[in-house]
Amino acid sequence: MRKHKRLTFVLALAALLAVTAGAAVAAKAPVLRMATTTSTDNTGLLDYLAPLFQKDTGIEIQWVSVGTGKALEYGRNGDVDVVLVHDPDAEKKFVADGAGVNRRQVMYNDFVILGPKSDPAGIKGMKVEDAMKKIGEKQAPFASRADKSGTHMAELKLWKAAGMGIPDKQNWYIQTGQGMLETINVAGERKGYVLADRGTFIKYEANFKGNPPLVIQVEGDPNLRNQYSVIAVNPSKWPGVKYDLALKYINWLGSPKTQKAIGDYKLMNKQLFFPNAKQ
Repeated sequence: MRKHKRLTFVLALAALLAVTAGAAVAAKAPVLRMATTTSTDNTGLLDYLAPLFQKDTGIEIQWVSVGTGKALEYGRNGDVDVVLVHDPDAEKKFVADGAGVNRRQVMYNDFVILGPKSDPAGIKGMKVEDAMKKIGEKQAPFASRADKSGTHMAELKLWKAAGMGIPDKQNWYIQTGQGMLETINVAGERKGYVLADRGTFIKYEANFKGNPPLVIQVEGDPNLRNQYSVIAVNPSKWPGVKYDLALKYINWLGSPKTQKAIGDYKLMNKQLFFPNAKQ
């Protein structure tokens, strides 16, 4: 278990408790609660940023890492103060519905299609729509998060852009219902393909000391951009949320100092996220 303070949701989010027992009670620092994506957590980015945030502001941050759909649900229910997610369409609806305010983009990376080194479907270097179509036609194993995460929603758009129906109960289509790193591992075990964010792939690659079972087969397509944004939960809807702390976090993430820290974060000497708060 990592040493940072996480949130755990008990009895359908009836209460929020810190995983580190007693930490929230003992801590004198104000606590900001966040729901975020598995990619920001799996890559270690949040472990890297959390102590910097506390040092600069005196605020402790606790988070739960789930798919973007679930993170936004936590925000809609007022169970967290802020969300850090990566599904622009869902984020815009979240704000339009009055659940969130002060949405601000903070960083991006890109999605990539991973597959076995042998590339049984023969998609290496293809345009993403052509690659998705060929995977479907060949019925090559494909692992999907199937959890309404930002990555899952991006995958569904790619199936549609390829002119195909969205797979569902086909034997070759593996719906994991798990996070990104777990889903990549499932694809590796099945010698199949998977859509992943580049940051989590680099973490996966590092876990295998640079020689993973799956490698990047498709990348660089404009349709594979993966934008992350931070949004405060609307205090008008949920008066109990700590809007003042959320706003400090949003401003801190967008500050030149933090943007540089995000850009400086690397694994295997590879940059995982690219700051773009001013764009």
